[in-house]
Amino acid sequence: MSTWAPVEYTGVAELRGPLVIVRGVRNVGWDEYATIILESGERRHGLVLDVDRDLAVVQVLEGTGGLGAETTRVTFAGSPLRVPVGAGWQGRVCNGRGRPLDGGPPILGDDSAPVAGFPMNPTVREPPTEPVITGVSAIDALTTLVRGQKLAVFAEGGLPHLELAAQVAAQAHTGGEPFSVIFAAMGLTHGDAATVRDILERRSSAAELTLLLNLAGDPVIERLLTPRIALTVAEHLAFVLRRHVLVVLADMTSYCEALREVSAARGEIPARRAYPGYLYSDLASIYERCGRIRGRPGSVTVLPVLSMPGGDITHPVPDLTGYITEGQILLSREVPSYPHIDPLSSLSRMMRAGAGEGRTRPEHLDLAAQILAGLSRARQAGELADMVGESALTRTDRRYLAMAQAFLVGLLAQRPDEARTLADTFDRAWQVVSVLPRSELSMLGEQALEAGYRGQE
Repeated sequence: MSTWAPVEYTGVAELRGPLVIVRGVRNVGWDEYATIILESGERRHGLVLDVDRDLAVVQVLEGTGGLGAETTRVTFAGSPLRVPVGAGWQGRVCNGRGRPLDGGPPILGDDSAPVAGFPMNPTVREPPTEPVITGVSAIDALTTLVRGQKLAVFAEGGLPHLELAAQVAAQAHTGGEPFSVIFAAMGLTHGDAATVRDILERRSSAAELTLLLNLAGDPVIERLLTPRIALTVAEHLAFVLRRHVLVVLADMTSYCEALREVSAARGEIPARRAYPGYLYSDLASIYERCGRIRGRPGSVTVLPVLSMPGGDITHPVPDLTGYITEGQILLSREVPSYPHIDPLSSLSRMMRAGAGEGRTRPEHLDLAAQILAGLSRARQAGELADMVGESALTRTDRRYLAMAQAFLVGLLAQRPDEARTLADTFDRAWQVVSVLPRSELSMLGEQALEAGYRGQE
């Protein structure tokens, strides 16, 4: 019986940005884990990006600063990078590679899993059917997040998308069923990282949250690992430990910029805006690792959060993300109040499967449709008022404008530390539609109106 033994290579042909090109290699494969040994004895770690005959391109997680081509040695592990998995991740704060930042011991597990992972096999995928309650009224009422869904948050520059992501991570629950949150932060400043840690402190101390922090000054290669480590941990918690897991990925624009930087270092031919041509498939390999498996009680729900450079929703990152995910929540400067969610530009394609009788409230879908229809009519009335003056509007149009203002103040506006129950959210939603005459509420049935309408004709 033969045993595999690592071979040490000294033939470093080139150092290029975060990459080491090693020549003379044999039996080395893609995604293989590598150890880079400096002349001083320091050890760094890397992953094989590409292999061509006897050349291997290795991305160094800690960067190539201080490396010398003549004195560097490289060994290959013979297998992809793996991380320990298990309940030990809960309540921990780590860097983007899973190394503890909270002063605790290294994370151990009963098992380990490859970081690269695989998208869920569609033949065993169970359709999402139950909601994740975020405690944010504009999301729970109008763009309900469903267990097993991938729902993106798009934000125009300068808006507090990180605060919203952290608020959702801090407040989300599944109504008493086993629940965990993994927050993977990428490219954060020290100030943003401190803010996120403060918001999530209570959930982290309750051992319900894992926080992976990749800072702006950390190696870009680490940024490419952060979401994959988060999802590897989440898959074990969900499908082995039977928990519902919410994975928040913020900011995916920073991830894509890191991918672009590595692609440029590799000398690859750029595509749109210098991003690599495989950006779509790379993002899909991350987003598609969510869902539910038939016959197992757990689920993985993914909430990618990304900023839109220049507020451009056609930028490659939000554009490709929108093709993959099942809806989006758009944060707009035109909405003056936090959380700045534009309801008419937001959509949850799985909402119909996760809301309604037996899940949230029987009238939920009809009530949401009525609010959105009212906001659309109010926008038209507002545009008309800009041209002819509000005094020229009909009484009904003025009621729609009042309804839009009631929505902004009563339902959408919410403090970053305010967690609302479903009962509170629906109470506010009924107050909003009750500004309109009952005759205008054609999307709501008589039974629902008898129970919830509070207005006067």
